[in-house]
Order: sequence, then structure tokens, then C-alpha cells
Amino acid sequence: MNTITVKHFTIEEYHRLGELGFFGEGDRVELIRGEIINMAAKGRAHSVCNSLTFGELYTLIGKRAIVRGQEPIILPTNSEPEPDIIIARNRLDRYLSSHPEPADILLVIEISDSTLNYDRVTKLSLYAEYGITHYWIFNLVENQLEMHSEPYQKKQGSFSYRLNRIALPNETVILPYFPDLSLNLSEVFPI
Repeated sequence: MNTITVKHFTIEEYHRLGELGFFGEGDRVELIRGEIINMAAKGRAHSVCNSLTFGELYTLIGKRAIVRGQEPIILPTNSEPEPDIIIARNRLDRYLSSHPEPADILLVIEISDSTLNYDRVTKLSLYAEYGITHYWIFNLVENQLEMHSEPYQKKQGSFSYRLNRIALPNETVILPYFPDLSLNLSEVFPI
């Protein structure tokens, strides 16, 4: 009987593959729990929502934190996802020495249409496992913002968030860690 073995990569091995030119210039991949995952192509609605949200957050946050768009984060030891947007604590080196890690991250945002189930299940569990305190999904299928907070372990190996709140495109939401800043969702949802 033949057995299929799946090779799982560490972050270091994943970086080495990149250095060796294993990935093509246009390849959009990320490392999730040791597996190299092809990222879905972005549609127009996704791109518009991503650009508008990034711009609004960058303007609102100013120099109080760092807003990064579609850049890697490190979830030791075998995940390096590239969320659509994150807000990270300020750091003197501005993340030159390493990508943000869970303790640096204030908010992770995914913009979801074709990847909605993946973002709701796989990514949600991954972010909760590593203690990312706030995870938002801009759900473009149902035109709503899904806000998750308070990560916890449900059972052995299963992670989720205790609090889940829905906001509609005509509402305004307060940014986590910045109670004086609010995001007008009508400015970012592409409806």
C-alpha cells in the first residue's frame, strides 16, 4: 500500500524557496500551517474595497500605528499569511528586521468574496490560535463587516473568537485600540 506524504515547510524553508526562485515573479502565495497556498485572484470589488479601506485607515491612524497592505505577518513557526490589511504597533525599525508578529498586531483585515469560506474558517482559526485579538472580514458577498474579537481555544486544536459582531455598510465602527477613531463603512464598501 502506498502512502501519500505531504511536505510541510517552516517559515525559514519557505523564505529559502523564495530566495532560490522557486516562485515566479507573479506568483501570489502564502504559507499557512506549513502548506504553500496559492492566493485567489482579486476581483474589482475586492480591489476597490481594499484600496478604499487602506486609504481611510492610513488617513485615520496617521503616525499612531503602522497600516500595512498585503504584506506578510509571522505566525511562528509555520505560517506567513499576507492579510489584505493590518494595523500594527509602531516599532523603531518600522518592521525592517522582521515582519509583524502576533504581539505587534492590533487588527487583521481580510476582504472576502471568492475566499469567504476560507477566511471564515481557516484564517479565522489561524488568527485566533496565535492570539490576534481583532480580526475583521469585509464580506462582499453579503455586504457586511464581520468583526471578531477575544480569541479562545474551543477544544484541543480548535480555535475561534468569543465575540462576533456584524456591521452594515451604512454604519460607522470604532477602531480597536483607538476609541477616538471611527471608520465610516459607507466610504469603503463598493456598493
